[in-house]
Amino acid sequence: MAEEHKIGDYVKGKKFGSFEHDFEGEIEKVYENSVLIHILSFDPEDRILVGELNNRAIVRKDDAQPAKPAKVKAE
Repeated sequence: MAEEHKIGDYVKGKKFGSFEHDFEGEIEKVYENSVLIHILSFDPEDRILVGELNNRAIVRKDDAQPAKPAKVKAE
């Protein structure tokens, strides 16, 4: 929580709601207490949910931890 989130930061989001697993992505927008993440890496079990969310999720800032981008997964 000490560091400030910025647009373009790559983060790991904690699973919540219907998500079965954590996910990773890039911050698209920063709100007062949360961030909008463009989901770029996720578990195949969450594929349908991620599609329904248009590859985006809003998470609390505390639940968005800095991460290093993983290698792009081939379909």
